[in-house]
Amino acid sequence: MKVGVIGAGVMGKGVAQNLAQSKHNVVLIDVSDEILDKARSELLTSIRFSAFYNKHIETEEPDTVLSRVEFTTHYDSLRDADFIVENVPEQWDVKKEVYERLEDSCPDSCIYLVNTSCISITRVGAITKRPDKVIGVHFMNPVPLKPVVEAIQGYHTSETTIEATKALLHTMGKEAILVQDYPGFVSNRISHLLMNEAAFVVQDQVASPEEVDDIFVKCFGHKMGPLRTADLIGLDTVVHSLDVLYESYQDPKYRVCPLLRKMVDAGLLGEKSGQGFFEHMIL
Repeated sequence: MKVGVIGAGVMGKGVAQNLAQSKHNVVLIDVSDEILDKARSELLTSIRFSAFYNKHIETEEPDTVLSRVEFTTHYDSLRDADFIVENVPEQWDVKKEVYERLEDSCPDSCIYLVNTSCISITRVGAITKRPDKVIGVHFMNPVPLKPVVEAIQGYHTSETTIEATKALLHTMGKEAILVQDYPGFVSNRISHLLMNEAAFVVQDQVASPEEVDDIFVKCFGHKMGPLRTADLIGLDTVVHSLDVLYESYQDPKYRVCPLLRKMVDAGLLGEKSGQGFFEHMIL
């Protein structure tokens, strides 16, 4: 099986690792060799850590896993791809350009998996010539460690596409929970409200980030509080997603907290920058 992964950011790297460890051939595409070189180095490190933390599972040598990943800026490598997993930022103009390039490169049989936080799958399908082969697959971070994904059926998504996607995900060790297509779906329509309101609580000086997250972890039993979750996702991604939700529903409940937008403007993006609501070590 050959799978193209578009975007070598946090999610793209995780998807590529999961696929390669599942013995699929992967084409990882991004806009520059510099980004891809960084992704190659980080992927190798992540694969090594994966072997260290999963000693009870039979693992391959990291170099063997990495050898299944082709790093390139060229879409021509997708001429024989069976699936695409698209992971570019939550910006419509960026996504639209990517799908136009995919349509010029991928075979007619290729299925598009849209790894989006909030953008409508039906809207993505409408800019392709294969809306029946477009399905949302919202991977959770960190991808290799999360056993469940949120799958989204667009208006034209066929049962054949759904079953083929479930089969691919099964090889990756994942269960798919299938939901219908409205912006934000289930997970982000709810979780982003939580993260946004948590930022408002900090902005209003009701509590510190540590105190907010402690309440959710220690009182509600969550594994991670909303602000550490926002840092993990990337505060810029959270803001983009909230903007999509606001535009889609025209509901003021999705208005971005000014503190969140200020932090993004200041380059405080969370784990990817080393500083967000919390400090993080960059490997």
